[in-house]
Amino acid sequence: MLLLTLNILFVLVAIAMIALILMQRGAGASAGSGFGGGASATVFGARGSANFLSKATKWLAIAFFAITLFMAWYATRQAVDPAADADLGVMSQVPAAPAAPGAVSVPAAPAATSSVPTAPDVQPSATQAQDSTVPAAPAESAPVAEDADPPAQTQ
Repeated sequence: MLLLTLNILFVLVAIAMIALILMQRGAGASAGSGFGGGASATVFGARGSANFLSKATKWLAIAFFAITLFMAWYATRQAVDPAADADLGVMSQVPAAPAAPGAVSVPAAPAATSSVPTAPDVQPSATQAQDSTVPAAPAESAPVAEDADPPAQTQ
């Protein structure tokens, strides 16, 4: 309820501050007063609106920054630790080691046990090795001279 009230007040102060800033005269507005723009027709008196608008803008700016700082402080006090509620899956099994103040926390390495299955060592039998239809790769030999006869092929 408090944050809702502060959010509404925050938006109203921001809109009022924008309106007051836009109503003020710029630095070059005094040059136009010599050509017919008198200060006698103002709502805020003969001195003009500069005094009232600048003071109101100052206090609205102070309220705007105070509300901003309070809402930021309140939000950090109400924040919960996301790591406590997060489902980390496999990483939730890793125990968290307490860290020294100011030190960088690094998770501990998992145990050396492996759950990855290994392939069984299978040696081909002598009959399988002889019945194989895959030919062996030829051995590397010296380059063949052009005048030599081609090698005889065996089957």
